[in-house]
Amino acid sequence: MSAWIKMIPLEDADGELARVYDLVKTSNGTVDNVMRAHSLRPHTMEGHVVLYRSVLHNPDNVLPFWFLEVIASYTSIANDCEYSLTHHFANARRLIADNARADSIFKALKADRPEDVFEGKELALLRYAGKLTRDIGKMVKSDIDILHQAGCDDGEILEVNQVCAYFNYSNRLLNGLGVTTEGDVIGYYQDDAEGA
Repeated sequence: MSAWIKMIPLEDADGELARVYDLVKTSNGTVDNVMRAHSLRPHTMEGHVVLYRSVLHNPDNVLPFWFLEVIASYTSIANDCEYSLTHHFANARRLIADNARADSIFKALKADRPEDVFEGKELALLRYAGKLTRDIGKMVKSDIDILHQAGCDDGEILEVNQVCAYFNYSNRLLNGLGVTTEGDVIGYYQDDAEGA
């Protein structure tokens, strides 16, 4: 079982669900469980994939994709979402393309000690994402001032805000419905490790 609710298999989809499944297929021709969890309401699946692609995979983002995947992973660790962490740290690892560095980053994130491997702007953005996930009601203007002082511009802050906000949504979808990676191909960059 890969979720606590019914998920319609790709081969059984027709009509609107078949159309949306075509929209969300991975480069491997599969539909990940994070999307199949919406199969009883295809309109929410469509909204989900548009949001996901716009915040994490849009070429207009200026922060490096590997770092956005690290933000995704750190948010997922804070939410204890193994599904997103499994997928998105696999993406980060492929994009970092240095296993020793990726291992160090993973260890630091799991220990909630990003300062062990990050500094400056990247560290400030990770701390912001951590607070935004764990202490949303305690966010204050000085949280943004700290980012400005670290050299972040407002567009970079918005990118991290949106990745963090998206993963807080997705982590709750996944954990709340018991969605697992069973049957998924792990990592968005599975076929494109060389060109990513």
